[in-house]
Amino acid sequence: MPSDLPEQRPEPLREHRLREPWLRGIASNAAAPPDVLVRLLDPAAREVWTVLCEERDLPPAVVDAVLAHPERAVRRAFARNPHADPAQRGRLVHDRDSLVRGTLAGGPRLRSGRIRPLPDEVIEALLTAQNDPALNTHVTANEICWELEASRQIPLPFRRRLPEHADPALRVYATYSWGVLTPAQRTALLADPDPVVREAAHGAAHRASHRLDAEAMAAELPEQDGHHRSDLLMNCAVSRRVIEACLAERRNLYELAYNRRTPADAVARLARDPDPEVRAAVAARADIDPALLAELAEDLDEKVRTRARIHPLPRTWAQRDVLDHAVFHSFGCACAIVDGYLEQEGDWYTDRARSEYAPMRRIAATYRLLPAELVEALAADPDPEVRHALACHHPLAPPALVLDSFLTHPPQRPHLMTLPNLPRTGLGHLLDHEDAEVRALAASDVTAAEPPLRLLADPEARVRRAAAASPLLPAELLASLLEDPATAEGAAANPNLPAARLHGLLDRLGVPVLG
Repeated sequence: MPSDLPEQRPEPLREHRLREPWLRGIASNAAAPPDVLVRLLDPAAREVWTVLCEERDLPPAVVDAVLAHPERAVRRAFARNPHADPAQRGRLVHDRDSLVRGTLAGGPRLRSGRIRPLPDEVIEALLTAQNDPALNTHVTANEICWELEASRQIPLPFRRRLPEHADPALRVYATYSWGVLTPAQRTALLADPDPVVREAAHGAAHRASHRLDAEAMAAELPEQDGHHRSDLLMNCAVSRRVIEACLAERRNLYELAYNRRTPADAVARLARDPDPEVRAAVAARADIDPALLAELAEDLDEKVRTRARIHPLPRTWAQRDVLDHAVFHSFGCACAIVDGYLEQEGDWYTDRARSEYAPMRRIAATYRLLPAELVEALAADPDPEVRHALACHHPLAPPALVLDSFLTHPPQRPHLMTLPNLPRTGLGHLLDHEDAEVRALAASDVTAAEPPLRLLADPEARVRRAAAASPLLPAELLASLLEDPATAEGAAANPNLPAARLHGLLDRLGVPVLG
């Protein structure tokens, strides 16, 4: 996405070294009333617009002010806000600035956490928008559509409803998801009354059939290794000539073993390849011959044996893909969580919860509708990856389990911090933890027997901020902490600061009251 164009800045206000800490603290203060937060939307406080508009939840009155703000930097920051309800962010769908609409389509900048889809009507408006010469076109309507497509804010059920949509533009868009449509939906689109839809459908059908043309794939296959070559070998029909060349050169054998269109005799040869990764890919296939599966279940390599044994026949290719995700995304993964990514019938998930194999139980742990009795069983699972998956995905995961994941898995902490079942109390035993993020969490415990005074001098700034923001601190100490650059930001974020005091700090910084 293009960045904001330079905008005229006012002369900097010279309120010594406490200026930025105070502004950042007030912007993140969860108890700050709307009239205080709205003052931060003035250009005099522009350096904390991201903190205010993107990094926290906002009261409705402040959201209204953000959406009406004349500076697009403010509206773009809110368009990326992962804490805001998607329906609130979606109010920017008709923003006068294409960069704002493009940022909304791109979604929150999440490396971890749950990606929430936009409302259907917002998705529809973005997908059907036209370029308006009266508005700026730093980003075109087509580019905005591709931003939305890449953002993972479009849920799968929405895509599956599009072929029946009254708007022909959205039926055209349905052809872009040709692979998820039913045969009846494809047939209907090919015979659609709108000629533009029919043309798009025939194009999608041609592209799909092209993937089934082994000779066309062979002609397109690049000699150089790379994503395109791998994609063709994993997803398209493969000619005998290509198969024999790969086998002779011992090249791209995993891709051939993965490809559901690789013929059975080639699969049998790959099942006896010296590379265990190739044999494991064969063992995962949905169309594997039972005799070959039994052979691989006794393989000398443990990974191959496990891959053959954990998933009994009959199988589906969708189940193979789900299991691949569980196998390859392990305890160290910080991928964003997408609702509906692992889509199977509920019974299939509940059956996996009872499996003797940990990868299968890990799959079950990602299912948000797993019954409470199975949640209880998986919460005590001997495999740490199963317990961690449950903590990240299931709303009934025990708080102690979520805290354990917070302690043991730093990359997922941004997501875990958003969960209501992460404990915020009873954390006194973690005040001296070696990890600064853990000490900061413990410092925010409002039920502690005493305020976290010793952490006010912690070597880590994030810990000092959390300690200074503790509502357990006495008022007289809070006043002195506000004047110390080492603790000023946390003190300005302290929920015990009255509105009058927050207004007073902004007055000292020269931030005006917005009329």
